[in-house]
Amino acid sequence: MSDIEVAVADHIATVTLNRPQLRNPMTLAMWQGIARIFGELGADPEVRAIILTGAGGNFSVGADISEFGAVRHTVEQSVAYEVAVDASSDAIQAAGKPTIAVVEGYCLGGGCHLSMSCDFRFAGPSAMFGIPAARLSIIYGVRSTQRLLSLVGLTEAKRILFTADRIDAERAVRIGFAQDLAVDPMASALEFAGRIAQNAPLSVSGAKYILDGLAMGEGALDVAEAQRLIDAASSSDDYQEGRTAFAEKRPPRFMGR
Repeated sequence: MSDIEVAVADHIATVTLNRPQLRNPMTLAMWQGIARIFGELGADPEVRAIILTGAGGNFSVGADISEFGAVRHTVEQSVAYEVAVDASSDAIQAAGKPTIAVVEGYCLGGGCHLSMSCDFRFAGPSAMFGIPAARLSIIYGVRSTQRLLSLVGLTEAKRILFTADRIDAERAVRIGFAQDLAVDPMASALEFAGRIAQNAPLSVSGAKYILDGLAMGEGALDVAEAQRLIDAASSSDDYQEGRTAFAEKRPPRFMGR
């Protein structure tokens, strides 16, 4: 049994953190695995949306602190560890496919880092979010903090990081940390992902690239690359298909090219 499991059906990939007996803590190998898996799924033309979730009723309690003595003991190890953590979130953002975190139970620390890297967070009633870095004398990483800021704004981001308090699902939706609260968040996420998967992949990936770049602050968006994506979509087979389908009053059949 793998610590991370991947399944693909109906153009939707589901990535599951799979250490349920410990509430899915992230080892260094798992951070590295997330980067690899999302890189592969992002390059797979058959995948049009990706769901990230945890097994056993919890998303993730964050980094596996029990291994810190071996993998994050020195300053040099800490730097390398943070590089691996950032690489995982960067891979989720760079996947070019809409990503949805389905959160039940605990989503703490590094779990929040993973969920914030996704485009959407669908929470169940049991979801509990929190970033306990201030209780460990850890400063949350710059990229993670930027994502938190873009979601909830300055004052709420400070409240979350300064107090290390936990946030229930209702409050998470109210402050913008989560986008959907459902009794069955996986079913809601699958339905939502299925609707997105029917749309033009080039349009979705281009919009994601531009919006994520703008959200990450001044200078983060490569305007030339954004224009290249816009031009590529305008000259694509899918653009012709969309226009033809509209004229013929039928659903378009997009191929992502």
